[in-house]
Amino acid sequence: DGLYLDGTVGGGGHARMMLESSKKCRVIAVDRDPEALVEARRVLADHRSRVRFVSARFDRAVLDPEIRDRGLDGVLLDLGVSSHQIDSDDRGFTFRRGVKLDMRMDAEGPDATTFLAEASEEELTHVFRDFGDEPRARRLAREIVKRRVKEPLESSDDLVAAMTVSLGHSPSIKKKARIFQSVRIAVNEEIDALEAGLPALRDVMKAGGVMTVIAYHSVEDRAVKSAFREWSRACVCPAELPACMCRGHALGETLTRKVLRPTDEEVKRNPRARSARLRAWRRAA
Repeated sequence: DGLYLDGTVGGGGHARMMLESSKKCRVIAVDRDPEALVEARRVLADHRSRVRFVSARFDRAVLDPEIRDRGLDGVLLDLGVSSHQIDSDDRGFTFRRGVKLDMRMDAEGPDATTFLAEASEEELTHVFRDFGDEPRARRLAREIVKRRVKEPLESSDDLVAAMTVSLGHSPSIKKKARIFQSVRIAVNEEIDALEAGLPALRDVMKAGGVMTVIAYHSVEDRAVKSAFREWSRACVCPAELPACMCRGHALGETLTRKVLRPTDEEVKRNPRARSARLRAWRRAA
């Protein structure tokens, strides 16, 4: 029973599980990727009377009139990129050879080529260091700035070539995956969406509602962990204050004492789930 939000519906797998687990619940399926919504509509066709699709970033789902007026009984966010996005060369997420850089979740805003052409050396350094865990982030940023003076980085080969020069050797698959992921996070403003979306979605959840977030990157997971921890504290005043001056009560409780990771069997079935980290929080009654 109740109204639930799948804020990153993707291929519709999680939404289908929710709909099949309760014959009375309804799901608002949100995604910013038009192709994902097409696939989700196909997968969820048998439940069409109980699911409504919304094309939006999940942090903007709170603007939906039904969500604003009725409230949500639960929220699910499965962050990161879907398999269909990675597997399609046309989407430009992959580091496979000869792929044109794009990386946008939707057709709006600048693509990866534009980002690499316009971002300052400082911004590039920040992206590679903080989103890609790259110790030579400054060197890579400098190499990209140097190369784009002559011509823009338009393909996966161009970005990998810059990595090869800055690192002094051909990058490993793991290294390429981290750098390409960092560019994708920046292009789609994923951390901004998460930091804005978490409190906004919390505020439209009903008492007892549960928020579940699956993250695939340490920066995302830290943001979720920090938010859930802060919401679960009765007092958030600075330690130096002699008396509590804040809200004075917890907004809810964290349901996952430790982050939950996929089992070996789950990773065997879906290798791309190996870095998944799940956390859950329940709003106070």
